[in-house]
Amino acid sequence: MQGIFRRRNLPHWDVPGHPVFITGCLRGCFSATGLKQIDEYREELECRSKPAKFSADQWEHHKQKLFFAFVDNLLDNDSPVQHLADDEQAKIVANAFLHFANERYKLLAFVVMPSHHHWLFRVNEDWADMEIARLKLLGKQDRTPREIISHSVQSFTATMCNRSRGVEETYWQQETFDHWARTEDEAIRIVHYIENNPVKAGLCAVAEDYGWSSAKIRHDLKISESQPIPKIVLP
Repeated sequence: MQGIFRRRNLPHWDVPGHPVFITGCLRGCFSATGLKQIDEYREELECRSKPAKFSADQWEHHKQKLFFAFVDNLLDNDSPVQHLADDEQAKIVANAFLHFANERYKLLAFVVMPSHHHWLFRVNEDWADMEIARLKLLGKQDRTPREIISHSVQSFTATMCNRSRGVEETYWQQETFDHWARTEDEAIRIVHYIENNPVKAGLCAVAEDYGWSSAKIRHDLKISESQPIPKIVLP
Protein backbone atom coordinates (compact mmCIF):
# COMPACT_ATOMS: atom_id res chain seq x y z
CA MET A 1 0.00 0.00 0.00
CA GLN A 2 1.37 3.42 -0.99
CA GLY A 3 0.03 6.69 0.29
CA ILE A 4 0.52 9.54 2.71
CA PHE A 5 -0.31 9.12 6.39
CA ARG A 6 -0.73 12.08 8.72
CA ARG A 7 -2.04 12.27 12.25
CA ARG A 8 -3.27 15.25 14.21
CA ASN A 9 -6.01 14.37 16.67
CA LEU A 10 -7.36 11.94 14.05
CA PRO A 11 -5.55 9.68 11.55
CA HIS A 12 -5.57 10.71 7.88
CA TRP A 13 -4.61 8.43 4.98
CA ASP A 14 -4.32 9.60 1.37
CA VAL A 15 -4.02 6.75 -1.14
CA PRO A 16 -4.06 7.78 -4.83
CA GLY A 17 -6.69 6.11 -6.99
CA HIS A 18 -8.97 5.15 -4.11
CA PRO A 19 -12.24 6.84 -3.08
CA VAL A 20 -12.11 8.86 0.12
CA PHE A 21 -15.00 9.03 2.61
CA ILE A 22 -15.12 12.31 4.54
CA THR A 23 -17.31 13.35 7.45
CA GLY A 24 -17.35 17.01 8.46
CA CYS A 25 -18.97 18.05 11.75
CA LEU A 26 -20.32 21.36 12.95
CA ARG A 27 -18.34 23.06 15.70
CA GLY A 28 -19.92 22.17 19.03
CA CYS A 29 -21.82 19.20 17.60
CA PHE A 30 -20.73 16.93 20.47
CA SER A 31 -22.06 17.46 23.97
CA ALA A 32 -19.68 17.30 26.95
CA THR A 33 -21.05 13.84 27.69
CA GLY A 34 -20.56 12.82 24.07
CA LEU A 35 -16.92 13.97 24.06
CA LYS A 36 -16.28 11.97 27.23
CA GLN A 37 -17.87 8.89 25.64
CA ILE A 38 -15.72 9.33 22.52
CA ASP A 39 -12.51 9.52 24.55
CA GLU A 40 -13.48 6.47 26.59
CA TYR A 41 -14.40 4.44 23.52
CA ARG A 42 -11.17 5.43 21.74
CA GLU A 43 -9.14 4.25 24.76
CA GLU A 44 -11.15 1.02 24.98
CA LEU A 45 -10.51 0.26 21.30
CA GLU A 46 -6.78 0.85 21.70
CA CYS A 47 -6.69 -1.65 24.57
CA ARG A 48 -8.34 -4.42 22.56
CA SER A 49 -6.16 -7.31 21.44
CA LYS A 50 -5.88 -7.99 17.73
CA PRO A 51 -7.89 -11.08 16.66
CA ALA A 52 -5.83 -13.71 14.86
CA LYS A 53 -7.95 -13.39 11.70
CA PHE A 54 -6.76 -9.79 11.14
CA SER A 55 -3.42 -8.51 9.93
CA ALA A 56 -2.10 -5.43 11.73
CA ASP A 57 -3.33 -3.18 8.90
CA GLN A 58 -6.72 -4.89 8.78
CA TRP A 59 -7.12 -4.51 12.54
CA GLU A 60 -6.38 -0.78 12.41
CA HIS A 61 -8.85 -0.45 9.54
CA HIS A 62 -11.50 -2.36 11.50
CA LYS A 63 -10.97 -0.25 14.64
CA GLN A 64 -11.33 2.93 12.58
CA LYS A 65 -14.68 1.69 11.26
CA LEU A 66 -15.89 0.81 14.76
CA PHE A 67 -14.80 4.22 16.07
CA PHE A 68 -16.47 6.04 13.19
CA ALA A 69 -19.76 4.13 13.65
CA PHE A 70 -19.74 5.07 17.34
CA VAL A 71 -19.14 8.75 16.57
CA ASP A 72 -21.74 8.83 13.80
CA ASN A 73 -24.36 7.41 16.13
CA LEU A 74 -23.70 10.29 18.55
CA LEU A 75 -23.98 12.78 15.69
CA ASP A 76 -27.34 11.37 14.66
CA ASN A 77 -28.83 11.10 18.13
CA ASP A 78 -27.06 13.40 20.60
CA SER A 79 -25.92 16.59 18.89
CA PRO A 80 -26.69 19.94 20.54
CA VAL A 81 -25.81 21.94 17.39
CA GLN A 82 -27.91 21.37 14.25
CA HIS A 83 -27.47 24.39 11.97
CA LEU A 84 -27.83 22.18 8.89
CA ALA A 85 -31.44 21.37 9.76
CA ASP A 86 -32.01 24.74 8.08
CA ASP A 87 -32.72 24.06 4.39
CA GLU A 88 -30.83 27.12 3.16
CA GLN A 89 -27.61 26.04 4.85
CA ALA A 90 -28.07 22.40 3.83
CA LYS A 91 -28.51 23.50 0.20
CA ILE A 92 -25.31 25.55 0.34
CA VAL A 93 -23.31 22.50 1.46
CA ALA A 94 -24.97 20.10 -1.00
CA ASN A 95 -24.34 22.44 -3.93
CA ALA A 96 -20.72 22.86 -2.85
CA PHE A 97 -20.22 19.08 -3.20
CA LEU A 98 -21.86 19.14 -6.63
CA HIS A 99 -19.96 22.18 -7.91
CA PHE A 100 -16.70 20.38 -8.82
CA ALA A 101 -18.23 17.01 -9.72
CA ASN A 102 -16.53 15.54 -12.80
CA GLU A 103 -13.87 18.24 -12.57
CA ARG A 104 -11.80 17.88 -9.41
CA TYR A 105 -13.33 14.53 -8.50
CA LYS A 106 -15.91 11.88 -9.26
CA LEU A 107 -18.68 12.49 -6.74
CA LEU A 108 -19.88 9.06 -5.62
CA ALA A 109 -22.29 9.99 -2.81
CA PHE A 110 -23.12 12.70 -0.28
CA VAL A 111 -25.60 13.61 2.42
CA VAL A 112 -26.06 16.75 4.53
CA MET A 113 -27.38 15.86 7.98
CA PRO A 114 -28.49 18.39 10.64
CA SER A 115 -25.15 18.33 12.51
CA HIS A 116 -22.69 16.96 9.92
CA HIS A 117 -22.13 15.85 6.37
CA HIS A 118 -20.79 12.72 4.66
CA TRP A 119 -19.36 12.52 1.18
CA LEU A 120 -17.48 9.99 -0.92
CA PHE A 121 -15.39 10.99 -3.92
CA ARG A 122 -12.50 9.80 -6.07
CA VAL A 123 -9.91 12.48 -6.87
CA ASN A 124 -9.37 13.28 -10.55
CA GLU A 125 -5.68 12.44 -10.84
CA ASP A 126 -5.13 14.74 -13.85
CA TRP A 127 -6.52 17.68 -11.86
CA ALA A 128 -4.48 16.65 -8.80
CA ASP A 129 -1.21 16.54 -10.80
CA MET A 130 -1.83 20.00 -12.25
CA GLU A 131 -2.88 21.47 -8.90
CA ILE A 132 0.14 20.06 -7.06
CA ALA A 133 2.44 21.38 -9.81
CA ARG A 134 0.81 24.83 -9.59
CA LEU A 135 1.20 24.97 -5.82
CA LYS A 136 4.83 23.87 -6.03
CA LEU A 137 5.55 26.77 -8.35
CA LEU A 138 4.01 29.07 -5.73
CA GLY A 139 5.97 27.41 -2.93
CA LYS A 140 2.73 26.39 -1.23
CA GLN A 141 2.57 22.61 -1.72
CA ASP A 142 1.93 21.29 1.77
CA ARG A 143 -1.50 19.69 1.25
CA THR A 144 -2.66 16.48 -0.39
CA PRO A 145 -5.40 16.62 -3.07
CA ARG A 146 -7.90 15.37 -0.49
CA GLU A 147 -6.93 18.20 1.86
CA ILE A 148 -7.16 20.79 -0.92
CA ILE A 149 -10.64 19.64 -1.93
CA SER A 150 -11.95 19.30 1.62
CA HIS A 151 -10.52 22.63 2.76
CA SER A 152 -12.05 24.40 -0.25
CA VAL A 153 -15.52 23.04 0.52
CA GLN A 154 -15.30 23.61 4.28
CA SER A 155 -14.01 27.17 3.86
CA PHE A 156 -16.59 28.22 1.25
CA THR A 157 -19.55 26.64 3.05
CA ALA A 158 -18.51 28.11 6.40
CA THR A 159 -18.49 31.61 4.89
CA MET A 160 -21.79 31.21 3.08
CA CYS A 161 -23.63 29.45 5.91
CA ASN A 162 -22.48 32.04 8.44
CA ARG A 163 -23.65 34.75 6.04
CA SER A 164 -27.04 33.03 5.89
CA ARG A 165 -27.15 32.99 9.71
CA GLY A 166 -25.97 36.59 10.00
CA VAL A 167 -22.97 35.71 12.18
CA GLU A 168 -19.16 35.53 11.96
CA GLU A 169 -17.87 32.52 13.89
CA THR A 170 -16.18 29.16 13.47
CA TYR A 171 -18.67 26.95 11.64
CA TRP A 172 -16.98 23.55 11.24
CA GLN A 173 -14.99 21.42 13.63
CA GLN A 174 -11.33 21.80 12.65
CA GLU A 175 -10.63 18.21 11.62
CA THR A 176 -12.71 15.92 9.45
CA PHE A 177 -13.04 12.18 9.82
CA ASP A 178 -11.72 10.52 6.68
CA HIS A 179 -11.35 6.96 5.52
CA TRP A 180 -10.23 5.52 2.18
CA ALA A 181 -12.09 2.68 0.47
CA ARG A 182 -9.84 -0.27 -0.24
CA THR A 183 -12.07 -1.97 -2.83
CA GLU A 184 -14.99 -1.16 -5.11
CA ASP A 185 -17.22 -3.36 -2.94
CA GLU A 186 -16.29 -1.29 0.09
CA ALA A 187 -17.01 1.91 -1.86
CA ILE A 188 -20.51 0.61 -2.71
CA ARG A 189 -21.11 -0.21 0.96
CA ILE A 190 -20.11 3.35 1.87
CA VAL A 191 -22.51 4.73 -0.76
CA HIS A 192 -25.29 2.73 0.91
CA TYR A 193 -24.22 3.95 4.35
CA ILE A 194 -24.17 7.61 3.29
CA GLU A 195 -27.44 7.61 1.41
CA ASN A 196 -29.30 5.66 4.09
CA ASN A 197 -28.06 7.82 6.96
CA PRO A 198 -31.26 9.95 7.01
CA VAL A 199 -33.36 6.77 7.19
CA LYS A 200 -31.23 5.39 10.04
CA ALA A 201 -31.56 8.73 11.86
CA GLY A 202 -35.36 8.74 11.46
CA LEU A 203 -35.46 11.79 9.16
CA CYS A 204 -37.30 10.02 6.32
CA ALA A 205 -38.83 6.68 5.44
CA VAL A 206 -36.85 6.03 2.24
CA ALA A 207 -33.50 7.48 1.20
CA GLU A 208 -34.70 9.21 -1.97
CA ASP A 209 -37.22 11.29 0.02
CA TYR A 210 -34.42 13.23 1.74
CA GLY A 211 -33.74 16.48 -0.11
CA TRP A 212 -30.05 16.98 0.67
CA SER A 213 -28.58 13.69 -0.48
CA SER A 214 -27.26 12.03 -3.62
CA ALA A 215 -29.94 9.36 -3.12
CA LYS A 216 -32.63 11.73 -4.43
CA ILE A 217 -30.50 12.74 -7.43
CA ARG A 218 -29.64 9.10 -8.11
CA HIS A 219 -33.32 8.16 -7.98
CA ASP A 220 -34.52 11.08 -10.12
CA LEU A 221 -31.83 10.60 -12.81
CA LYS A 222 -31.93 6.79 -12.62
CA ILE A 223 -28.21 6.52 -11.83
CA SER A 224 -26.93 3.20 -10.51
CA GLU A 225 -25.09 3.00 -7.20
CA SER A 226 -21.79 2.42 -9.01
CA GLN A 227 -22.08 5.55 -11.17
CA PRO A 228 -20.90 9.04 -10.11
CA ILE A 229 -23.28 11.90 -9.48
CA PRO A 230 -23.17 14.58 -12.23
CA LYS A 231 -22.61 18.27 -11.70
CA ILE A 232 -26.00 19.90 -11.18
CA VAL A 233 -27.36 22.78 -9.10
CA LEU A 234 -30.06 22.07 -6.55
CA PRO A 235 -32.84 24.70 -6.73
